[in-house]
This record gives sequence, structure tokens and C-alpha cells, in this order.
Amino acid sequence: MKPLAITLGDAAGIGPEIICKAFRDAPQLTEGCVVVGDVATLRRASHLVSQGGLPWPVAQLGVLSDLPGVPPRTIPVLQIEEQLAPIPWGLTSGLAGEYAAKCVVWAAQAALKGDLCAMVTAPLHKEALAQAGLPYSAFPGHTEMLQAQAALFLGKPVAEVPVRMMLANDELRVVLVSIHVSLLAAISAVTLPNVLQTLRITHQAVGAALGRIPRIGVAGLNPHAGEGGLFGREEIDVILPAVKAACAEGMSVSGPFAPDTVFMRARSKAGGADPVARPGEFDVVVAMYHDQGLIPVKYLGVEKGVNVTLGLPLVRTSPDHGTAFDIAGQGVADASSLIEAIRMAKALAAQNAQ
Repeated sequence: MKPLAITLGDAAGIGPEIICKAFRDAPQLTEGCVVVGDVATLRRASHLVSQGGLPWPVAQLGVLSDLPGVPPRTIPVLQIEEQLAPIPWGLTSGLAGEYAAKCVVWAAQAALKGDLCAMVTAPLHKEALAQAGLPYSAFPGHTEMLQAQAALFLGKPVAEVPVRMMLANDELRVVLVSIHVSLLAAISAVTLPNVLQTLRITHQAVGAALGRIPRIGVAGLNPHAGEGGLFGREEIDVILPAVKAACAEGMSVSGPFAPDTVFMRARSKAGGADPVARPGEFDVVVAMYHDQGLIPVKYLGVEKGVNVTLGLPLVRTSPDHGTAFDIAGQGVADASSLIEAIRMAKALAAQNAQ
């Protein structure tokens, strides 16, 4: 396959550290990967990870086509801007936010042009992004930034390139109707068009990954899914009509179900000592807002979770955690989620290439 890009993330956070650990701990998986970032930042992280031992080598690339010439067990870094001045660990910096955003934009444009098979994004810090100023401060996070780049590439308004966030691990997949907005705005976003659009995107993306029609369970908005209208009518007036419309289009959609039980019903289990996998009742759950869907996935283990952006004309995944400023610079960050994100990005890219 073509190269896979891993973006630097916020230089003050754990992104550079977990990138170095991913190359160290999963050398076969990271073969063919290139870091879009800053050589000095990666070398600092490599020294941190080495804990006094021999640091993992970091090689600077002039252009993407130099990647095949990089020696094995070396971290290849494509320096897209001038060298970044040292950023203090764990402190919010507009400079770090701007640099992280530029890495994302470069990788997105390269992926859209077909120069990359996929991109994996190390964590951004939303406050640092806001401090970076325009145009980057206009985006709440990765998803919206990538959506804007895709729309620009396709020559379409952003509204005509709908995207959704999916969090996934070995046990559960969840897709969100709304993403980074206030809870009040998220409730207002529960409309028939938005829910139906989410179901369509989920059906197409998850179906492509599974190679069959996915079984979609839909969470209600209110406690007990409204209890027949006693606790709210969104399920009756909005969500159920969207479910029926999706079924009429040939999708396998059920619900709305009580939000406090639907995730348990969808969870796949290995069965403890029983090695036979027990698939959940649903392949994926559509949740009505951010925390409703992300809490159950993250509770199962942040180290296993992967964030996938659905609806983009490119493959993008990321680890299911943030910049972790509180532990940045200590060398203790867990790279498991980033490694899983790379693994999933490669699998999705391979499916797209078939």
C-alpha cells in the first residue's frame, strides 16, 4: 500500500511519546508509516522513551518518496514546516496548536490526492487549537477540520460533506449524531434529517467494513427512551420515524432503545474462559450525543478504543484519548490505543483498495 501518515499531535502532550513507542513496540505494524511533524520534537520524545538507554533513531525526510530508503527500526519524519521551538510539556501553547493543525492539514491534503493510503492523528489540544488563531481556531477538533478539507477538495459546501464520529473497540462500536457541541445544542441536533443521515452514513461505512448489511441499534434521547412519551416525545416524533425511514431504504435498524441498556445489548464478549466469541445483538449503536455514546466505549478501556471518522473520502483514525497534559514528559503514556488506530487504519485502507 501507499504510505500511512501519523500526525504529530500537540507537541506539549503525549502524542510524540506514544508515536515513538508505537514504532518501538510494533515495528512490523508501523512499517510503511511516516510521521508528519517535527524532527526535534520526535527526537526529544525518543530520548524520553529510551529512559537513559539508546534512543530510537529518527530520520528526516525531504519528500514523501524518500520513505523507502529509511533504514529499518527508524522513525521517518516528514518536516513540513521550519523546526518547532521546544514546547514545555503539559502547557497549552498556541504555537503547538498551530503546528499540530498544519500537520493535520498537510496529511489530509496528501490523503485526498491519493499520496497516502490513510492517516492516523495523534491527539490535539482544543484550547491550544483555539489559541492558534484563524483559520485553525474555527475548528473544535480534528473531525471538523478534516470535513472542511474534504469539502474544499471536492468543491462542495461543508454541509454537503456530512461526517460522523465512530468510536470502536473489539467489543463495541458507537456512532454519534452530534459531536463537539454543547449538550443543549446536541439535543437540538436530534432531528429527523440528522438522525436519518447518521443512519445512512453508519450503514454505508460499517457495512463496507463488515462486508454485509450491519445491524444498527439506535439509542433513545430520554431516560427509558421516553417511556412512551412520559419523559419526552423525541423518540416518538423524531427518532422512530427516522428508524422507519431507514428500514424502508433497506437498512437493518432497530430502536429507539433505552440508552442505559442498548450498549450492553450490542457488546460482543469473548465469554471469559470460553474462547468462542459471542457477538452482540447489534454491530453498531447510533447514540444521540457525544457523552452518551463515548462513556460506554471508554469505560471498556481507553487503551483499546479507536476513533474513526465516517463519511470522509479518506481513511482517518485516531487513539481514543486526549493529550494527557498531566502525564506528558514522564515517559509513562500508553501507546496501545495509537497502535490499534494504526492497525484499524491499515485494515480499512486495505478494504478500500480491494
